[in-house]
Amino acid sequence: MIEEILFRTMEKHIIGERLSQGFDGDVDGFISFSLSVQNRRKSRAGLALENHLEILFQECGINYTRTPMTENKSKPDFIFPGVEQYHNPAFNSDGLTMLGVKSSCKDRWRQVLAEADRIKRKHLLTLEAAISKSQTDEMNAKTLQLVVPEKLHNTYSLEQQAWLMNVSEFTQHVQSKQ
Repeated sequence: MIEEILFRTMEKHIIGERLSQGFDGDVDGFISFSLSVQNRRKSRAGLALENHLEILFQECGINYTRTPMTENKSKPDFIFPGVEQYHNPAFNSDGLTMLGVKSSCKDRWRQVLAEADRIKRKHLLTLEAAISKSQTDEMNAKTLQLVVPEKLHNTYSLEQQAWLMNVSEFTQHVQSKQ
């Protein structure tokens, strides 16, 4: 909450200054500026969500590595118990968990599938409500487990809810492997 207030205050100052200069009829310049503002907001929201999850994992005593490098220079958001175990061929891959984090996933959820090749069933935490059944069916078919905060579960159909994992279930899942 405070992070959001600080960000918006800073943004209001910086963006307000640029807007007061105007764009003098430069439509492409205005669109480019607008897109950069939107992209910065999305990036900040995603990083803030990752920061909150990192604190949760620390409080739960969960071992992890944040944004480690895996195959093909991929950088999944979290690997449990850590990147050392991930890169150790003697470590049983069943003991590994990967979590991608996307505040809104839309079609970007497929990016998670290409990260962390050693891990068969990947996890994706999102704040996106009411993802279509066809998309969640495809996620499930591609062995991607969707993790959604419990308060958003009611935006999904009953059939989808039976498949969804909440944040508490995810942390218990990871703790059970450590």
